[in-house]
Amino acid sequence: MDSIKICVIGLGYVGLPLARLFSTKYQTVGFDMNQVRVNDLMSGHDATLEVSDELLRDAIYNHGFVCTTDLNEIKECNFYVVAVPTPVDSNNRPDLRPLWGASEIVGKVISKGDIVVYESTVYPGVTEEECLPVVERVSGLKFNVDFFAGYSPERINPGDKEHTVEKIKKVTSGSNLETADIVDSIYNSVLVNGTHKAPSIKVAEASKIIENSQRDVNIAFMNELAKIFNAMGIDTNDVIEAAASKWNFIKLKPGLVGGHCISVDPYYLIQKAQVYGVLPRVMFSARRLNDGMGDYVGNQVIKLMNKKGVLVKDSRILLLGFTFKENCPDVRNTKVIDIYHTLEEYTENITICDPWADTDRVKHEYGVNLSADSFDSLKGKFDAVVLAVAHKEFFTIDVRSFLKNEAGVVYDVKGVLNREMVDGRL
Repeated sequence: MDSIKICVIGLGYVGLPLARLFSTKYQTVGFDMNQVRVNDLMSGHDATLEVSDELLRDAIYNHGFVCTTDLNEIKECNFYVVAVPTPVDSNNRPDLRPLWGASEIVGKVISKGDIVVYESTVYPGVTEEECLPVVERVSGLKFNVDFFAGYSPERINPGDKEHTVEKIKKVTSGSNLETADIVDSIYNSVLVNGTHKAPSIKVAEASKIIENSQRDVNIAFMNELAKIFNAMGIDTNDVIEAAASKWNFIKLKPGLVGGHCISVDPYYLIQKAQVYGVLPRVMFSARRLNDGMGDYVGNQVIKLMNKKGVLVKDSRILLLGFTFKENCPDVRNTKVIDIYHTLEEYTENITICDPWADTDRVKHEYGVNLSADSFDSLKGKFDAVVLAVAHKEFFTIDVRSFLKNEAGVVYDVKGVLNREMVDGRL
């Protein structure tokens, strides 16, 4: 390919940082179906906070980066990158509709000789069996004859300002040897730490999904240990610190597993494995255990309140944090909502405080209200406080000051507060 013009389809947590990075070296257009999102980006602000206003405006004003909802503006591109969500439905089955929709868009604009690369996390086979047939049908072109494909799984960690997209080592692959080389060279040209070229698209797809599945299983083990040690009256964090003194112990903490990746991706491999007659028992058990941790935390809080003689019925409870991780506005698949629902069975007087989450989005997606009250105005009002997310703002306050009196309960999900301040922690 003599002259590269890139289009990134899907300008969310993954697509926007990648498009911004590509724009520093290539003519790049970002495409998204959401006009409001596009307008915000072209004004120089990213609501996800993944790309700073400074970097975004530099891309727009100094590198010609453009975001659009107009198909006509991406028809001249020849290297298309698809970075759309891959969610699951209410039964935890893969929902490929965003990928099918993005593939239809590619099919409408792709030309002979062009390459399309998928970044969305999928089970092995989705790119070639589900996506590319859609591109063929819509475009009338033949895969690996008229157009070509690759797969380079995203590795964006929302809110992580250390492992930013340009520093991530990327896995690349292509539908034939020549395409694999082109895809690899384009990604390599903008990455500090280079790439790993996988031998096939299916290998690249599989590599991504086991990254998150492995972490899911490891955290599930720690969560199971937390349940065991809590029942035995042993502090889990103390146990982990002691075990971590051995050189080959993998130090992880128990916690809520939310977000778009770890809490979702394993279901894709679980579903596909069963098609081949394999029941992935470890992965399935890990998912079930991690999905139940919000309810577990809620019941632990209720248990502590009962032990301290705090009436649970109609009590006032404060949840500190709602996003799925600290110092990040991402509320996708947050498990804090599970804590809320468990406590809601006993009281409707639950206040949620999160300085990072978007109030309207939380209301729309979860049907709950975030408090707009200041920390000072919330002091002395609650029977129990749950630190659910370790936002930096919560470290500047005395969490116990939110309690009505010393008989109240403070529960630390993240294990980050001074233990003298808490009555229980995961």
